[in-house]
Amino acid sequence: MNKDKRLNLLKIELNRLYNRYNRREFIHPDPLEFLYHYDDIYDREIVAIIASSLAYGKVSQILKSISSVLKHISPPSLFLKKASLKSLNRTFYDFKHRFTKGEELAILLFGVKKIIEKYGSLKNCFIDKLSPNDDTIFPALSKFIDELIFCSNGKYNSLIPSPKKGSALKRLNLFMRWMVRKDEVDPGGWEDIPKSMLIIPLDTHMHKISLLLGLTKRKQADLKTAFEITKAFKGIAPDDPVKYDFALTRLGIREEINTDHSIKDFIMQRA
Repeated sequence: MNKDKRLNLLKIELNRLYNRYNRREFIHPDPLEFLYHYDDIYDREIVAIIASSLAYGKVSQILKSISSVLKHISPPSLFLKKASLKSLNRTFYDFKHRFTKGEELAILLFGVKKIIEKYGSLKNCFIDKLSPNDDTIFPALSKFIDELIFCSNGKYNSLIPSPKKGSALKRLNLFMRWMVRKDEVDPGGWEDIPKSMLIIPLDTHMHKISLLLGLTKRKQADLKTAFEITKAFKGIAPDDPVKYDFALTRLGIREEINTDHSIKDFIMQRA
């Protein structure tokens, strides 16, 4: 099968998958579901960075951990406005999510608080880091992380990754997908940032799918691989390269998609 024909068939199958499964009814279990409870964009962006930062490990534990944080910070923007690093450490002293401790969560939230005080919102901070010459969000995302570190008086930890180490930055790219894209699944809110600049939120599951679909041959799920897969998706959806992320990552999570023989057959017949 030649490259153009294969690409066209892949686009047809991905669009079928998107149209069928990119719906609210297929979201649970996903940390994204917490964002739907917040119509205020200032609250939503805070919830989004908490939910995405804790999105590692077993999904049941992820949902439990996020829920335990959110019950303490209602409404989020008002809570952070009044909070200090000392009070945050006190509130979350017994918090633990896998290897993330309450002290790390307090540092993250304090950094978010200081960014909001300085820029007015997380969105304003991110836009301040964007350059018209950027092809992707990566340069701005790196500067955003630096700002978060500076504002928290902290260090890189389990919730604040280092882009300098070549990490795919899966959780922060997930955060950006949620906030920039707007469709039946992603709630959006950061309309001033082009979704064409987004990077695929790459983890081992998405990496495996991408290998099967022929979107990459790289064996490591790192930043370079995330760029390569994003570039491949841009060949299919130039203005929205992470469009298919949600539907594809339901494979193996939702029984309805796990038994979808069409996508399975497509993968098995790849040439």
